Amino acid sequence: MKSRKIALCGMLSALAVVVLLLGGAIGIGTFAAPVLAMAVLLPVLEEYGARAAATAFCTVSLLALLLVPDRELALVYIGFGWYPLLRPHVARMPSRLLRLAVRLAVCNGVIAALYGLLLRLLGLTADLMEASRLMNAALLVMGNLVFLLLDLVLARLTNLWRRKLRRRFFS
Repeated sequence: MKSRKIALCGMLSALAVVVLLLGGAIGIGTFAAPVLAMAVLLPVLEEYGARAAATAFCTVSLLALLLVPDRELALVYIGFGWYPLLRPHVARMPSRLLRLAVRLAVCNGVIAALYGLLLRLLGLTADLMEASRLMNAALLVMGNLVFLLLDLVLARLTNLWRRKLRRRFFS
């Protein structure tokens, strides 16, 4: 049974890395490929728990940093790729408003960290960021909406795995 677990985690991790590699070939792939890579690792979380999924995420993250030529894509995956591990804990929170606040806090925290890293790495000044304050606010709002849609998609894909796909692979 342990060999089955290792094989599934290895194959799905490899598939996630391939998705990230292919995402660099398409412009929209910078943001779409990390979402698809997260979805690829959902069966690991569902079948073998958070520890195996965290190990798979760390493996894919390290390989993404080493192999994916698009650094932004790799950083977006590293920033948001761990969210499926947190999502079941957020979904169990009693208050709908609290769940929304935690989701938005996670999203905005990751965005702030990625922008901070980007500003440091590229040596950009804060003056450049303040010049387009309205555009940055609009992008932040759109990013939060997309993150909430991501959460909904992950919930639906998890249900799809539980109700239909699991039977095809584990019968």
